[in-house]
Order: sequence, then structure tokens, then C-alpha cells
Amino acid sequence: MPKPAKIVIGILIGYVGIIAAFETMMGIVQPEQGQVLKITTTGVDGVANDRVVSLLDDDGTVFVSANHWPRAWYNEAIANPQVQVTIDGERSDYLAVPVEDDAEWDRLDTKFAHPFLFRLITGFPPRLFLRLEPQEPMAGV
Repeated sequence: MPKPAKIVIGILIGYVGIIAAFETMMGIVQPEQGQVLKITTTGVDGVANDRVVSLLDDDGTVFVSANHWPRAWYNEAIANPQVQVTIDGERSDYLAVPVEDDAEWDRLDTKFAHPFLFRLITGFPPRLFLRLEPQEPMAGV
């Protein structure tokens, strides 16, 4: 194999390693910088799972986005959209609705844009948004 090809392959392997290390650290540490919320989703095994994510407040409407390759919480919210959200210590029921309208997605992606360095270090994962619609508690519960 020619030396330039070995260099390119080495750089790509190093880049993938940096992405894997960063994503692993984010999954373990779950930093709470800026405005965050805790979303509780339910897996197929029926177990509740908590995840700290950035709160995207769009003029009073709450959105969250999957910005990393690991996105089990997002997949669980799609499979079972009845989620619980804790904001500033207050826990409430929400319905997680995927943003599928291109115009709305583009507006949110522009309004809550990530810097290039963040996208680079996360490996340019596709970004997915959920709108969190508040649900009224059931009577007698």
C-alpha cells in the first residue's frame, strides 16, 4: 500500500477514535451546561431511562434534538412518545412528536445551530428534533 494511502487511513482511524471517545464521554458525564432538561423514556423492556439533553425553547414551545450518533433515548421516545420531562425540578408528562416538516426542521436547525467544531468532533451525525407537547395529568392520578 502506498505511503499516502496509509497516512489517510491513519488519519481516518484517528478521527473515528476521537469521535468515539467524545461520544462515550458525553454519554457517561451527561454535562448540564446551559439550559437543560431530563427526559425519561421507556425502553422496549419497560425500564424507564433518564437522559440529560439541551432544552430548546422556541418562544415557549419546548424542543429537544438528537445531536450525537448514540440516540437510544430518541428511538425510545419515537417508539413510546409518552415521556416525562423534568425542567427546573418540575416533572411533567409530555408527548414527544418528531419534527418531520422540512420548513420547521430548517428553522430550528438555523435558530439552534451548532458550531462547526461541535459537528466535527461528533462526526456530523444527522440532527433529529422532537417537539415536546405538555399533556394534562389524567383525572384521579
